[in-house]
Amino acid sequence: MSNETSNQQAQMLRGTVWLTASNFISRLLGAAYIIPWYIWMGKHGAEANGLFTMGYNIYAWFLLISTAGVPVAVAKQVAKYNTKGQEEHSFAMIRGFLKFMSLLGLVFAIIMYVLSPVFANLSGGGKDLIPVMQSLSWAVLIFPSMSVIRGFFQGHNNLKPYAISQIAEQVIRVIWMLLTAYFIMKIGSGDYVEAVTQSTFAAFIGMGASLLVLVYYLWKTGLLQHIIHRPEADSQIDTKALLWDTIREAIPFIVTGSAIQLFQIIDQMTYSNVMSWFTNFTRSELLVQFSYFSANPNKITMILIAVATSIGGVGIPLLTENYVKGDFRAAGKLVQDNLTMLVAFLLPATIGAVAIAEPLYTVFYGKPDSLALGLFILAMLQTVILGLYTVLSPMIQALFQNRKAILYFGYGVLVKLILQVPFIYVFKAYGPLLSTTIGLMIPIVLMYKEIHQVTHFNRKTVFKRSLLTAILTLIMLLVVLVTGFILGLVIKPNGRVTSMVYVALIGGVGIVVYGGLGLRLRFLDRFIGSKAASLRNKFHIS
Repeated sequence: MSNETSNQQAQMLRGTVWLTASNFISRLLGAAYIIPWYIWMGKHGAEANGLFTMGYNIYAWFLLISTAGVPVAVAKQVAKYNTKGQEEHSFAMIRGFLKFMSLLGLVFAIIMYVLSPVFANLSGGGKDLIPVMQSLSWAVLIFPSMSVIRGFFQGHNNLKPYAISQIAEQVIRVIWMLLTAYFIMKIGSGDYVEAVTQSTFAAFIGMGASLLVLVYYLWKTGLLQHIIHRPEADSQIDTKALLWDTIREAIPFIVTGSAIQLFQIIDQMTYSNVMSWFTNFTRSELLVQFSYFSANPNKITMILIAVATSIGGVGIPLLTENYVKGDFRAAGKLVQDNLTMLVAFLLPATIGAVAIAEPLYTVFYGKPDSLALGLFILAMLQTVILGLYTVLSPMIQALFQNRKAILYFGYGVLVKLILQVPFIYVFKAYGPLLSTTIGLMIPIVLMYKEIHQVTHFNRKTVFKRSLLTAILTLIMLLVVLVTGFILGLVIKPNGRVTSMVYVALIGGVGIVVYGGLGLRLRFLDRFIGSKAASLRNKFHIS
């Protein structure tokens, strides 16, 4: 193995550690707040969570269509220019992008605010959803500028500022959410719509904190001075051409990256309306059902998806760098490592979550009925599909296969749209989850084949590592089930506290079994490097 390849693996590992840690912490905070928040909402808990999720789905889509492709596209372009020794082009591009994206953020924030009544009506959320969406439009102002700076750091393979800004954003956001929810529901008016509105406005407060952290790191690393002070040589650089070039690169990322959010919006716009055609459920009952298959599982699945986002994001600049150099062997190696790293984490985590689904649900939302539990389990299993798409989508575009990426995405959306109504009619609340699974499988298969065709990565290696992961996961599952049965004789996970203890103990057993087997077989060595040897020595694993 060449020194360059080893350095790239080390870079990817460091970046993955930073992004995975920040994403995991952020998502964990984003999930943990729901416990007191849901309790404080009282009898309106499910409805409040439904309104919150409906608002966030529209908000997330606005972020995606305005800027979501920018961090990855900017990272890709910065990596390209730095590889060619054209660092001044990177700074010129960032200067132009910060101006452009600030204006774009203002435009989209106004559009979202003005059209909130329309989106609320289409979603089936009624007038209660309007102030929720309007409060989220404020965050759209900040996100574009923030995304440019994050992409800039990502392109330099410096993920620490990105990660810390993400954690800061979530910490401040959660603090605001919990404080306002408590004061409104327990001390103030008790209006759950007002509480939800303040909880969504927290996105703006959190993003402000995140932006401050990023600016601090720009100053600390000396990059801020290069961005602010335009050198004379910069006048020779066609900034508009650089900007347009990067926008063209961003568009495919925006389109394909919007898949999960777009599918959720399709669910949001169709479920209540279609169900009202042939059932007698009230708007409130349908909102609760929407929470069961969308809002409630999302808090958990997004924690697991965080690692997929990390792996996909870290690998982009390195993959682009190899492609520009024409080093397809190194590119193929990165693809192999990315895919196997994803499966090595996501498969055991998903199966483990399914094994303790009922107490896990109880921790966050209370004891589930049969419908809520069934939908929760199916949504957990779907996480593997979501994770694969999240990694493959930016990967194929890092190889400059943008047209095919958009085409494959279009196939998936078309299948989703065709299946949506008949699946809701036949499978009711399970229908949206099933149509999403089938719809995403189409681009996953096509992207996988295309990436192999370009890089010629070793599919046998990916298969063997994935098979080993599956075997280790199966062993872990058997141990977890036996342990859970025995523990259930002592601890009855019926309430939040007992369920939390049960989940912590069983989860710990699962981590120990899978991690111990992975270290014993040297399977985890390629993912955690020299740390594996020290862990074996520490825990006396031969």
